[in-house]
Amino acid sequence: MSNYRSSYLLLISLISAMGGLLFGYDYVVIGGAKPFYEVFFGISGSAWMQGWAMSSAILGCLAGVAIAGSLADRYGRKPLLKMAALLFVIASLGTGGVQHISWFIFFRIIGGIGIGIASNLSPMYIAEVSPANVRGRFVSINQLTIVLGILSAQLMNWLIADPVLTGEDMFSSWNGQWGWRWMFWACTVPAVLFFVLVFFIPESPRWLAGRHHYDKAAGILSRVGGADHAQKEMKEIRESLDAEKDKSGYKLLLAGRMPRILLVGVVLAILQQWCGINVIFNYAQEVFAAAGYSVSDTLFNIVVTGVTNVIFTFAGMYTVDRLGRRALLLLGLIGLTTVYAILGACYYFGITGIPVLCLVVAAIACYAMTLAPVVWVVISEIFPNRIRGLAMAVSTFALWTACFVLTYTFPMLNKGLGAHGTFWIYGIICIAGFIFVRIMLPETKGQSLEEIEKSIK
Repeated sequence: MSNYRSSYLLLISLISAMGGLLFGYDYVVIGGAKPFYEVFFGISGSAWMQGWAMSSAILGCLAGVAIAGSLADRYGRKPLLKMAALLFVIASLGTGGVQHISWFIFFRIIGGIGIGIASNLSPMYIAEVSPANVRGRFVSINQLTIVLGILSAQLMNWLIADPVLTGEDMFSSWNGQWGWRWMFWACTVPAVLFFVLVFFIPESPRWLAGRHHYDKAAGILSRVGGADHAQKEMKEIRESLDAEKDKSGYKLLLAGRMPRILLVGVVLAILQQWCGINVIFNYAQEVFAAAGYSVSDTLFNIVVTGVTNVIFTFAGMYTVDRLGRRALLLLGLIGLTTVYAILGACYYFGITGIPVLCLVVAAIACYAMTLAPVVWVVISEIFPNRIRGLAMAVSTFALWTACFVLTYTFPMLNKGLGAHGTFWIYGIICIAGFIFVRIMLPETKGQSLEEIEKSIK
């Protein structure tokens, strides 16, 4: 189906994907604020409090994902997107306005709940409104906004902070008193815009059909792709819902092919994190310090990696509906395995500087056009209509749990095995992922969501 209304579909996809933008910004902004709020709150000497302040948002993410799935299946996708936007507004204002570390962590958890809801709902909503032949491209818009949010946070941190003010002057300086606050407050503008705009997008037609609002669902599908598209989609949706009518909720997760489908979603979600790329963003200083870079050079390298991330996300959007999901995942996993093997060798033999930077950029480029967008596409499209919110929540919960494990274990792996051993471990995980994808995941490009249900045996 090619006669879809691209402008309308792009508009509602971009509005939904603003959840991804805020997800990316809120998740990364704390890295730039870290040296300043730690001095302000007096936790520079407490490794436990530093770690708790950094990781508290992930706890919120897990809570957000835990509530998002069942609430989205019960009340619809649109109300949950409104909730996520409101949480981002509260978190942005609150985190920048507090005077005590306990309230800082409280608002970080609130922001994390927003991240958890948005990471679950934004790609799912786009998948449910998009025609099959362009669904991958439009769902990938969410990944694009995530990396744009990450880059925005990196640039905002760089623009706000005064690099000259360090050491004993930190507490009373602009950075120590106000700079870190404005890093969080800057997120308020897109958060308010997201909250306002989400009122103007329609509810998911597949959720409406699941609640027997067939006329409303058909009307939305018709606005997206015309009457013929709406008629074809409604026929397949009704057949899918009829097949599931005697099952609901968690019972359906354990029925028929569902455990196998859920296994695919969960493993891919974990694999997206355990392939190791996110340690480059979370622990850039350690990664580049091991390669001989100074702090100032590391800040520049972070911008380079952020720009690379954005550029190759566009490449992934262009290829996901052409080469297909399975092909891109296999390409990305074998590419990362190769890069990690060489990168580990560089660390092992003491090769530093530009070669390591080039390999890190290559790894990010490979990830950005394959695993980063494709995993979100796959887990938003492989689950049955009636429990898509719940099943995707399970996968997203696994993703954030894997993210926490990755973030928590890197310092220990890096200390125990060295940078070379750590990246070789990630390479082994990528090899295992390659085997899993090759065996378990069929190609899903160009298929309707209902056709995909039948293709995973």
